[in-house]
Amino acid sequence: MALHDTPLRYGIVTRTLHWAMAALLAWQFAGMAVRLTVGRAPITSFMVGTHATIGSLLLILLLARLAWAVTHRQRRPAYEAGPVGIAARAAHLAMYALMLVVPALALLRLYGSGRGFAPLGIPLFAPRPERIEWMMAPANAVHGKLAWLLLALIAGHILAALWHRLVRQDDTLARMTGPLSATASAAR
Repeated sequence: MALHDTPLRYGIVTRTLHWAMAALLAWQFAGMAVRLTVGRAPITSFMVGTHATIGSLLLILLLARLAWAVTHRQRRPAYEAGPVGIAARAAHLAMYALMLVVPALALLRLYGSGRGFAPLGIPLFAPRPERIEWMMAPANAVHGKLAWLLLALIAGHILAALWHRLVRQDDTLARMTGPLSATASAAR
């Protein structure tokens, strides 16, 4: 498998970042679902206890993914022309924006709370005695709502990939999951 993206498929770096982020996002949303359905329980404490650290890791992976995408933008598979391609581009831009804004708001809230934060033992900021309410307010207002909106977009992303595979029977999904079929490769 190629390291770099090509016009026919994504390379190992893009795929690794994509699937690592998918797994971590699944963990984040599973933790919140457990919290909402189970309430206070040891499993909830464990899953939700990793939320800030995983969120920070997701932000780092997103920045790496964006940097990789920008440097490889000429190599990547193109969106198809027409309304489907426009919708796909808009959905991807919205997902990327939310994957950036949601953890950024959470970090702003955490900093404003006065609590220190050292994900994976790496100190990002030290605790302070004072709280900064204006830093906490945006995340208190919309962090969760935007996260659930992100989940809805992710669900739409998954459904669109399945639609491409099962209804249109094209190789859009194979660009990220496996080799292109010989027929699709020959047709391009």
